[in-house]
Amino acid sequence: MSPSPGTGFDCLIGEGWSGTDPNGAHVNVVLAERGTPTAAALLTTFTSPAPGHAPILVVVGETKDRYEPVWPPTIMINKETALEPLHQKITWGAGQLGIAQGVLDAVAEGLIFASGSLLVFVAIYIDPTAHDETAVRVASREATLKGIRTARQGPGPDAVRELVDRRDSLRSPFYDGS
Repeated sequence: MSPSPGTGFDCLIGEGWSGTDPNGAHVNVVLAERGTPTAAALLTTFTSPAPGHAPILVVVGETKDRYEPVWPPTIMINKETALEPLHQKITWGAGQLGIAQGVLDAVAEGLIFASGSLLVFVAIYIDPTAHDETAVRVASREATLKGIRTARQGPGPDAVRELVDRRDSLRSPFYDGS
């Protein structure tokens, strides 16, 4: 049975990565309960597109004429500017479908509930050189489920302790200093 609304979902944050470069996916997930400041902030993001970054309501559909929103309502935004046609197609096609499947996997696992009281926000990074739509869909699905699982359950005490123990030797791929 899925948890019911109002059970401490608001402002839970998770992260997930899956796949292999360049066809992997990295997501950040925020869960928000309707009527909270977190939900208001997410809806502001939803209504504030920027060039190459289009926040969308995640939908699925058998044809281009019929779309069905994923439930709970899920907002997706791309973290990498999507300018090239293939990158756009993979982001809003395979990436969106993978997010939809990952959210529904989380509902099936009982991590979240299928209600309009919960909003799911997923920011996704897909490499501009990605070329395998199926690999991106699978990676997006797995990364989204991991992100929601982490938001709901945290990384676990052993993972946190291990990170604390390594704090002086941590590195970042975006930092060249010492």
